[in-house]
Amino acid sequence: MTIEEKQQEISAEFADIEDWLDRYAMIIDLGNQLPPIDDSLKTPDRLIEGCQSRVWLDAEVDAEGKVRYTADSDAIIVKGIISMLITVLDGHTPAEILDARLHFIDDIGLGEHLSPTRANGLLAMVKQMRLYALAFRARQQH
Repeated sequence: MTIEEKQQEISAEFADIEDWLDRYAMIIDLGNQLPPIDDSLKTPDRLIEGCQSRVWLDAEVDAEGKVRYTADSDAIIVKGIISMLITVLDGHTPAEILDARLHFIDDIGLGEHLSPTRANGLLAMVKQMRLYALAFRARQQH
């Protein structure tokens, strides 16, 4: 699936849910489905700056040149948000990630339902995921 198709799938899943408490419950469920990150990866250098909660993000490039993300958070909503970002961006090339316009966040209304600190954290997560992709692309070009 392309990044665009994954975003459309998430938007469609949320479209039928009107109540924001139910949407938050779905985000929490998505976080609970996130595979656990190895404790050895929960290091200060993997903590995302700008998040109110603690969020660890790691990335590597597989043999096919696709970025593989793993993450965890100590906050259940944030864990669900990073899970959605991983669902959309994981398994794509650095170029695809860098070219993607992540509209699903606005499509599902998440941006307007987050506190300012959580919204800043969301932007920090996206930024860090893009920074990994940028570093991997630079490495591939050398």
